[in-house]
Amino acid sequence: MGGGHLLDPPQMPDLSKIRNFSIVAHIDHGKSTLADRLIQHTGTVSTREMTNQILDSMDIERERGITIKAQTVRLDYKAADGQDYVLNLMDTPGHVDFGYEVSRCLAACEGALLVVDASQGVEAQTLANVYQAIDAGLDIVPVLNKIDLPAAEPERVKKQIEDVIGIDASEAIPISAKTGIGIDLVLEAVVKRLPPPKGELNAPLKALLIDSYYDAYLGVVVLVRIIDGEIKKGQKIRMMAADAVYQVEQIGVFKPKKVGVEKLGPGEVGYITAQIKQVADTKVGDTITDERKGTAQALPGFKSAQQVVFCGLFPVDAALFEDLREALGKLHLNDASFTYETESSAALGFGFRCGFLGLLHLEIVRERLEREFNLDLITTAPSVIYNIYMNDGTMKELHNPADMPDVTYIDHIEEPWIKATVLVPDEYLGSVLKLCEDRRGRQVELTYAGNRAMVIYMLPLNEVVFDFYDRLKSVSRGYASFDYHIEKYEEGDLVKMSILVNDDPVDALSMIVNRQRAEGRGRAMCEKLKDLIPRHMFKIPIQAAIGGKVIARETLSALRKDVTAKCYGGDISRKRKLLDKQKEGKKKMRQFGKVEIPQEAFIAALKMDDN
Repeated sequence: MGGGHLLDPPQMPDLSKIRNFSIVAHIDHGKSTLADRLIQHTGTVSTREMTNQILDSMDIERERGITIKAQTVRLDYKAADGQDYVLNLMDTPGHVDFGYEVSRCLAACEGALLVVDASQGVEAQTLANVYQAIDAGLDIVPVLNKIDLPAAEPERVKKQIEDVIGIDASEAIPISAKTGIGIDLVLEAVVKRLPPPKGELNAPLKALLIDSYYDAYLGVVVLVRIIDGEIKKGQKIRMMAADAVYQVEQIGVFKPKKVGVEKLGPGEVGYITAQIKQVADTKVGDTITDERKGTAQALPGFKSAQQVVFCGLFPVDAALFEDLREALGKLHLNDASFTYETESSAALGFGFRCGFLGLLHLEIVRERLEREFNLDLITTAPSVIYNIYMNDGTMKELHNPADMPDVTYIDHIEEPWIKATVLVPDEYLGSVLKLCEDRRGRQVELTYAGNRAMVIYMLPLNEVVFDFYDRLKSVSRGYASFDYHIEKYEEGDLVKMSILVNDDPVDALSMIVNRQRAEGRGRAMCEKLKDLIPRHMFKIPIQAAIGGKVIARETLSALRKDVTAKCYGGDISRKRKLLDKQKEGKKKMRQFGKVEIPQEAFIAALKMDDN
């Protein structure tokens, strides 16, 4: 496909011939593969350029097989009735940590394809994402994927969609995104069953800022959905929330590659560039309007992404601190949903305290830092935000357990609680309930859909951020799916537990725990560290303490040289003398000796499991 004729400015499509839709589904139910087939079927990308998961542009997305950033693509489709349609497809992530990406895409659409795996059925994330779509007022077309699998049971899954989600699935489209069965039916359904956008061409410009990312050559590229009016090259635009004025330089659409156009009209989705220097200047959900004849009424926008998990990132080599600062700055240009600020620690030197949307988000940011910027990092224990109410009536937010004020000044501490929905096959229900009860959970409701139980629990977030997800997968053999959102803050009996190695506190390992569970947590941590810290020439006590009270202790025995090896026979006092001398030396060593805790020990110690 030569690039020449694409640059002739296409006429602005008729509103009734535009369809904006997204694909929502649970992780691994085949969203990105379906997007590939739709792109291929409409001939948007030539067969030569087609690759799998064409919209997942990051290496890490391809390796893990997940979508992290939502992507859009414009498809030109000739329907069965001979009419030409423009379809704007948004591929959304399925994972709970990236729910805010999903909400942004849905705001720019009128309809959604709900993809459900015909063998696995409805999962927790399917529910979370489809409810977001229903709340956004979208029309939904159910699609049953993977019908070519031997385990596929389309009829059972249709009934499940009706029972669990409560939408009519009698006309659900059976497809196989991998082999391409039923793709033409999906395209016809998009045209026939999803509504066209509404909008006025002659009204003042009103556009929704869906997303933005940083491009080294173009500056900030802004993804927009035009609601009313039109946007042209050279036009001066105003970002209403940021109250900044820019001049539009380039306008275009994604076919997944960028293709320039002269202007965008109502209902269209495309991108603009306008010499914007920082992604932070383009607030997601902002309304873009004309500088002079602007609209008075801004669009409702989105609630901003909430950081829920905090942890410290430190370079293994302290000299690389500036490199880490630079890397975080660059990464922040493309992912404004994490925050970072400097902090220092006695054990680890200088580093950053970072906030993330969840544990997967933390893992991915850390992996991108290590991979794209060649940094070796130490990550401290993840913690959540606590509200600390002081005796004088003030309230402080605590992000880092090391900053906890003196207990005598604290009136009470509140911690965040989440509402978690777990879908699990019947035979694993018992172990899932036990896991939730062990984590101080309170059951809200338990219902059945076919042979799967849906459990809703209230759980304290600090019990979940640790390794709840891993434990849930292991007790349910990987069959349970899990979704959560933060519900409220509640007062809790919380204490700060410090870990002391050779009587020195290791601030990277201190954590805030529930008083009843502190002893168990402390004992597990000490036992784990005993196996992880290499032995020294002197014995090392490892202790967990709350305030001045030690609640658990392990002792790492010393390496010793056999000083009496060359004595044989003769008087015992000679051996005694040598042993006493050795003992004195060891005592002195322990006084001045520094215990080196290797980085692997930190990382392994932070992966606690409650066996």
